[in-house]
Amino acid sequence: MAQATETKVVALCKKEKNDSFVKVRKRDLERLSTEVMQLRDFLPKVMNRDLIEMLQKARSAEKMKERIGQEQEQLKMECLHLRSRLDAAQSECQKERESHSWCPQEKLFLREQLWESRERLQQQAEFCTELGAASCTLLWSASGKEEAVRDILVEGNLQSFLSMAGQILESYVKSLDGEARAEQQDSNSHEQQFVLALAGVVTNVAAVTCGRDYLSGSAHVLLDTLIQLLELLKPGVCPKLKVLMLMALYNVSINVKGLKYISEFPGLPSLIWTLLADGDNEVCLHALRLLQSLLLDEGAVALVPLLDDTLLPLERIRMLATSSRHPALRQTARETLEDLGSLRASCLDPIGTTFDQVKNTLSPKSNTQR
Repeated sequence: MAQATETKVVALCKKEKNDSFVKVRKRDLERLSTEVMQLRDFLPKVMNRDLIEMLQKARSAEKMKERIGQEQEQLKMECLHLRSRLDAAQSECQKERESHSWCPQEKLFLREQLWESRERLQQQAEFCTELGAASCTLLWSASGKEEAVRDILVEGNLQSFLSMAGQILESYVKSLDGEARAEQQDSNSHEQQFVLALAGVVTNVAAVTCGRDYLSGSAHVLLDTLIQLLELLKPGVCPKLKVLMLMALYNVSINVKGLKYISEFPGLPSLIWTLLADGDNEVCLHALRLLQSLLLDEGAVALVPLLDDTLLPLERIRMLATSSRHPALRQTARETLEDLGSLRASCLDPIGTTFDQVKNTLSPKSNTQR
């Protein structure tokens, strides 16, 4: 009986196993059905699109967190590697310092060598300045002869010399920083003599016909530099240099092309007015001579509107013509007043005077200046 019952149970289990049936209590089945129905009603309310997107973002954040953690771990390893290399380099540098450390005696010796090198460099600079001053002074003296200027032009090296002279003059003028420096440059130093000699050579070259022709046609940069430097120099500073540059411009103005080029320079009348206010008599004299030369140009008609009695330049010229103790300056100021009066009267003549007649009323040019 027991064996038969056991056989039935085994057969039933096999059947249940084959058919995938499971015995469940009715009460549990009802409870499970109730929970399934509740979940079927509740899940659509919870499992919406926002929750799904939030879950996706959470998964992405989790992956990013893992990746950042890996990168941080890699960076930490690299940092440790670099720190070890830094420690090794510092230790090596310390060893180098210890092996090459100088004693106080060696430092003092090196400092003395540095001082000696500076002193030798200063001596060399002074020697070069003195040599340049002596050489240019000799050249200045030699260029006073017309034959020497012609030989210089034949050699074909004048262009490079004029370029160098313009650069040196510009550097010298721009180095004048303040009254103390300007007063120091008024002394007979080698540097000042060097600069004056360069300007003197340019003046002598312009005093010769062939030299004027060359400067008027091939040295416009130098002429621009001379005018610009005259604008930079303050009243009372470097009067000798101003005189030489004004003499050079006057000599160039004797040439027709040179006169035309100089007269077209913007701001030239105002520059002459400024130079006439200079306290040095020689500067005023050569500024007046340059003004007289410009009045012979056809562009002098443009100066007539500026010839007002109320302007300071005319008052200054009148004062120089009456009160100056310098004979040549007094005479030149008188001639300039006459030239300005003749020019103004001729240009404002209602009959209509021609410009050739205007030029005939003006004073003739004086000789070149050396």
